[in-house]
Amino acid sequence: MATPTEERPLRVALLFPGQGAQHPRMAAGLYGESEVFTKAMDEAFGMLGEAGTGIRAEWLSEQPSDNYDDVSVAQPLLYAVDLALGRMVLDWGVQPVAMLGHSVGELAAATLAGVLSAEDGFRLMRDRTRCFTGTPDGGMLAVATSLDGVRDLLGTDVHLAAVNAARQLLLAGEREPLDRAAGVLRGRGVVCRDVRARQAFHSPVVDGAAAASLPQWRATALGPARITVYSAYTQGVLAEPHVIDPGFWARQAAEPVMFAPTLDRLLTDHDCLLLEAGPGNSLSMLARRHPTVVRGRSRVLPLLPDRQRGDLADLESVRSARHAVTGTPRRAPKS
Repeated sequence: MATPTEERPLRVALLFPGQGAQHPRMAAGLYGESEVFTKAMDEAFGMLGEAGTGIRAEWLSEQPSDNYDDVSVAQPLLYAVDLALGRMVLDWGVQPVAMLGHSVGELAAATLAGVLSAEDGFRLMRDRTRCFTGTPDGGMLAVATSLDGVRDLLGTDVHLAAVNAARQLLLAGEREPLDRAAGVLRGRGVVCRDVRARQAFHSPVVDGAAAASLPQWRATALGPARITVYSAYTQGVLAEPHVIDPGFWARQAAEPVMFAPTLDRLLTDHDCLLLEAGPGNSLSMLARRHPTVVRGRSRVLPLLPDRQRGDLADLESVRSARHAVTGTPRRAPKS
């Protein structure tokens, strides 16, 4: 008897998370089990140069250092894991109808789509560490309210960093004003929590660092996407002139991430299975609330567990996801 996927192949869109999704040993259960994933991670650590050995040790540690959430570790490691997971899924024979990334996840999507090479991507990650390490002590705050609920707090010190859903926002700023804003919001009964970040990404606090990254972007060969990428900065399909504009890419780390309207555009254009190919399930949780998913027109599937649950949990989750997407029997992912 034919399986459901043999009767009607699933149209798949890949989602790639960014800063804040990282956790100890994220996807490490696949290392040494999936040949494609393992090769991609080993190549990543090699392309990260002298820093690669230390980043690998942080990744595989049960209790990484405080630097794990710093730009110097979190950003290149998230890029590497997203990229390795994406390559693994493509190796299954999946041909995505689209890809959408959040923050550094968009860079992973663009790399998989052929906009830039992985070698250039990791060179840019090394440069990002150089540029952003010296930015003021800051962070990001996840807030469960509407834009109207924070509008009076936004200004020169606190900034809108992302619109993830109608009532799921990220704020960013230097540490002291961001903490004050959190206090005000909690006093109003608004649920908020610190995002695992030590820099105020997607805000004017990092404008100077974004500008400093422009020369390396200008030195990068950029080409058209071979797979459709939706950009959370243009809120639509990534195309010229943005796709080949170094300034567009350099500014991303300082510009707000408009994930919610971009996801809405993707799901207006495509009924599909949204497969989150990254650590955790933060984007899956957001996508499950979308009306087209609630009505059953599209579906959502995280590739990995919601948090660190052990190597076996990583393997079992990927087996289940691969079976759901391709109909492949549930077994350890050796591809």
